[in-house]
Amino acid sequence: MSENKVALVTGAGQGIGQAIAERLSKDGFKVALVGRHIEKVQKVADEINRNGGEAIAIKADVAKRDEVFAAVKETKEKFNGFDVIVNNAGVAPTTPIMSVTEDDMNWTWGINVNGIVWGTQAAVDAFKEFGHGGKIINATSQAGVQGNANLTAYGSTKFAIRGITQTTARELAEFGITVNAFAPGIVKTPMMEDIAHEVSVNAGKDDEWGMAQFSEGIAMGRLSEPEDVANVVSFLSSEDSNYVTGQTLIVDGGMVFS
Repeated sequence: MSENKVALVTGAGQGIGQAIAERLSKDGFKVALVGRHIEKVQKVADEINRNGGEAIAIKADVAKRDEVFAAVKETKEKFNGFDVIVNNAGVAPTTPIMSVTEDDMNWTWGINVNGIVWGTQAAVDAFKEFGHGGKIINATSQAGVQGNANLTAYGSTKFAIRGITQTTARELAEFGITVNAFAPGIVKTPMMEDIAHEVSVNAGKDDEWGMAQFSEGIAMGRLSEPEDVANVVSFLSSEDSNYVTGQTLIVDGGMVFS
């Protein structure tokens, strides 16, 4: 990796993506924050810059290949380098099997799975252009390691991401590129609160009940903070993980053991 370390994080406007961008900035990376809502990523980028980091905000929908490639191009031109991509953007609809629609599947797969494929392709082009390897880090989920009820659309994408991580790790190793995934459990984020709310509504219960359904069975006895996940991504972005590839690191406080 060059001394001028550059990372791009998708879905960086809130929650886990925001925590990852902030942590990588602290680790010395120049960071590009990508999101569908420019005002959200701009706010996070401004905060990083105020704190002495170097960040830019880029509007892009990861489901659209051209927009992902354009975001990587803008990043490498602005920072004159490209070392790490964190394909973090994702959506998490709650879909009992009998209510899953074509739109549910196409929308969820378009963002969660296709977005990772486009991010991988664009990153590989950039790494090769600069004549070095790099690190591709994909967001899967505890729900992509073990099946969770009512998450057919979401869970299927997260299982797929683990497969893509393994296949691309084998393909790209010869170029000095590692590919790994992180699998968060139940993280206190706006998206998680939305999921818990939907589950509660479906069951005719309150939001607190919904969140409790997810937190029971965590060995550590607490929900995850976004920073817990960012710590693991920091490791996967660093030289300490140079001999790790094709792996999914489960960061769930002890829900799934494999």
